[in-house]
Amino acid sequence: MTDFRDPTVPLRRRVESLLGQLTLEEKLALLHQHQPAIERLGVGRFTTGTEALHGLAWLGEATVFPQAVGLGATWDPELVTKVGDATGDEVRGLHHKDPTRCGLNVWAPVVNPLRDPRWGRNEEGYSEDAFLTAVLGEAYAQGLRGDHPRFLKTAPTLKHFLGYNNETDRCLSSSNLTPRVLREYELPAYRRAIASGAAVAVMASYNLVNGIPAHVTPHLNDDLRTWTTDEVFVVSDAFAPNNLADPAQQAYFPDHAASHGAAVRAGIDSFTDQNTDSHITIDRLREAMQRGLLDEADVDQAVRRALTVRFRLGEFDPAEDNPYAQITADVINSAEHQELALETARQSIVLLKSECKLLPLDPARHKTVAVIGPLADRNHTDWYSGTLPYAVTVKNGIETTFDKAVHVEGVDRVALKRDGRYLVVDETGARLDDVPCAYDIFDWGQGVVTLRSTATGRFLRVNTSADQDGPVGGPAADVHITGAKGTLDATSDGPSEWTVREMFRLDEQVDGTVLIRHHASPGNEELGGLQADLTLGAHPVPFEVELLVDGAAQAAAAAARADAAVVVLGNHPLINGRETEDRADLALPPAQENLLREVYAANASTALLLVSSYPYAVGWAEVHLPAVLWSSHGGQELGRAVADVLTGTVDPGGRLPQTWYRSACELPDIFDYDIIANDATYLYYRGTPLYPFGHGLSYTTFDYAGLRLSADGAAAGETVTVTFTVTNTGSRPGTEVVQLYSHQQRSRVKQPLRQLRSFTKFTLQPGESREVSLPVDVDDLAFWDVTTGRLVVEAARHKIMVGRSSSDIRLTATLAVRGTVIGTRRAVDQPVRAVDNDEYSGIALAADGVKAVEEGAWLCFQGVDLSGVRTTQLRGHGGSVSIRVDDPFSGPELAKVVPGQRVPSASVDGVHDLYLVYGSVGTTVEELVFAR
Repeated sequence: MTDFRDPTVPLRRRVESLLGQLTLEEKLALLHQHQPAIERLGVGRFTTGTEALHGLAWLGEATVFPQAVGLGATWDPELVTKVGDATGDEVRGLHHKDPTRCGLNVWAPVVNPLRDPRWGRNEEGYSEDAFLTAVLGEAYAQGLRGDHPRFLKTAPTLKHFLGYNNETDRCLSSSNLTPRVLREYELPAYRRAIASGAAVAVMASYNLVNGIPAHVTPHLNDDLRTWTTDEVFVVSDAFAPNNLADPAQQAYFPDHAASHGAAVRAGIDSFTDQNTDSHITIDRLREAMQRGLLDEADVDQAVRRALTVRFRLGEFDPAEDNPYAQITADVINSAEHQELALETARQSIVLLKSECKLLPLDPARHKTVAVIGPLADRNHTDWYSGTLPYAVTVKNGIETTFDKAVHVEGVDRVALKRDGRYLVVDETGARLDDVPCAYDIFDWGQGVVTLRSTATGRFLRVNTSADQDGPVGGPAADVHITGAKGTLDATSDGPSEWTVREMFRLDEQVDGTVLIRHHASPGNEELGGLQADLTLGAHPVPFEVELLVDGAAQAAAAAARADAAVVVLGNHPLINGRETEDRADLALPPAQENLLREVYAANASTALLLVSSYPYAVGWAEVHLPAVLWSSHGGQELGRAVADVLTGTVDPGGRLPQTWYRSACELPDIFDYDIIANDATYLYYRGTPLYPFGHGLSYTTFDYAGLRLSADGAAAGETVTVTFTVTNTGSRPGTEVVQLYSHQQRSRVKQPLRQLRSFTKFTLQPGESREVSLPVDVDDLAFWDVTTGRLVVEAARHKIMVGRSSSDIRLTATLAVRGTVIGTRRAVDQPVRAVDNDEYSGIALAADGVKAVEEGAWLCFQGVDLSGVRTTQLRGHGGSVSIRVDDPFSGPELAKVVPGQRVPSASVDGVHDLYLVYGSVGTTVEELVFAR
């Protein structure tokens, strides 16, 4: 038998050698996240899942780069690769120091397209555009994996497959992915990194897709694994396997043995379930085999994929052969990585508006700058961040740049009284006292606040019954509980745990008093309001509010005395929009909005800096303020980067990776994934956004000229080069992101209004010109044709558009594409799948077809040739369905049929739009069969 440790033997033979020496029980044990050591073979333990979304996370201090959506805003694949490379080095370095604590299978990047800005995990993705997401996801994964031809630095894992963009009911909701949305929008976000080999693994998502749990979706094997000849390792999301049969969750299978067997057969290779209690998963898999629900060949395939990753990481090779094994922990937060964090933060900052020559600020002219707001002196981290080794805040950055910086948080300070005595909350708990104690109120929107006590300078926190919770920087760290469940203390530095215990509501009563209520994120227990005994419960009592400091007025006074003001507003990444919780709207928190208006009234030279995980509808600021900027939570170097951009030391390098809407009213239901039918994302949106996809200003100006195509026409398989010249026509160096879009001008189906095809980023000196050439692959112009079930390049003219954003188009040309002429769909040629409809109303996509979920539901199939149709049959189940032509309600009826029956049809020859009109809710149609 081949020695699996022999590095001269081909990889596949080494994997088969080790696999062949394992017992069945050993194989089953390797299907859990925590793979045990196999001492008889000298195989060590292995654990999947080191978080590395924008730096090494959860394991203590590490370089913290901007959030993933901030990396998306760089529009710079080369830079993102460098960030991935640095992160991979730090993972390897910590692994070298402590291999049991830091594994090499990293769970990053997230490539879910940011379809809806209300998604709680918006910060984790790169862009609403699938192409930009795919390019940057591949870039980050490439950095993580390294460039060695044999060894992986780390094993990158794409998250979360598939159709996952809502936190509300995320384990129960089904994402309706029509064939076009699936093939044109969702799958392309994953394909690039898998096909190139940049990513070697994928994590399945919590939700269902078209009625089937993502952990057993056929798209794992039928699509994902067809993009490469390499093994693709698929892991489950945490506790998701248990959901498959849990009566309180999906209950898709009758029991756990059935669900686990189905998951393995569907392509799941590793169960992230039951924490370290792997025996539960192993018992379920063993039972599945005993019941004939799972074969050893299925187990072997999953183990083969798991072992392949371990071999490629170099686990079974001499350490001296693997260059990545030599990386030590000295690399963590190295000077080089600090500089990279700074440059990445600079390149991610987006200048949204610039008028009245306020920016760039001039330290010689703006001697005193007021830096104002609840985020001005705090760099927040999100759930998937590492622990900040240091933090340069916006206040710090401005202080080191200008002669004088005046800092005001701009939050109200109040005292809370009951029966003439003050509420005091300190490190010992809560009490009423004659000595005043005050609370600074931080408004995070939707009525949620955090309260900082002047008694300790720390935040109020609710004691819960949990004795452990995961703070940002380490999920297994102990959380100190100072009192009994339902009691308060003021010992927190701010929200940092998975279960945020610092959130409250101050519910105002008609007499002006407030009830102090505990607020919890979805899925966590709310403990009620503050009662007379100063514990939380069902009988809250009112407290008088005594305003001690008007935060907005104090900030306005400081702004009035300054030469310029910078107001720093935004979100806390662990409050409201976050994992498990979608946003309800796009509005700034009311107190923050009021603060901004008061400061601007006091000093018109006010710039707004939004530091947030997602877009805001800041319509008032866009109308009134001279300058608006946005950054994601930019990591440890945020403040220095902001100061550099504010002063023009560097040109704002960021561009928006997603549309900023004027209101949440412009968005469809967050559960509706059909971006085509709903005119959603920049691809189909017909309104005027607050800030469009790709938008970002510079301190200089650019001219575009001389657009030409390498060919006026092209066919599938060919590439057209688009060439033009960009000139810096201003007086300052400037960074430009050139964007190329296309629009198919005639088609059988609804086409995107514009779609990003290529882009590039570069810097030009004043007066400097650059000739730019960007490729357009004709194959990329394909769309999914539901009449033939394949990608088709249609014969059509395409408008080629080049510009600074999706709305700022500077040059256009026309490309004639020679392609397929899609014919009519002949009804009698083959069965017509219900899912291959062209339009619909009141339906949901299900595992067994298309189901009516509303009265009067219908499907439309456009341009169907009904010549020769004499009988009609529906496959499915439920009540009767009316088959009509030309109109779903008044058109002639071809037939009325109950699924499973074949009935005669009225003779209606020629080409017509065909409608299926459901007679009752719950009826499901799989396909239509017409015959002569």
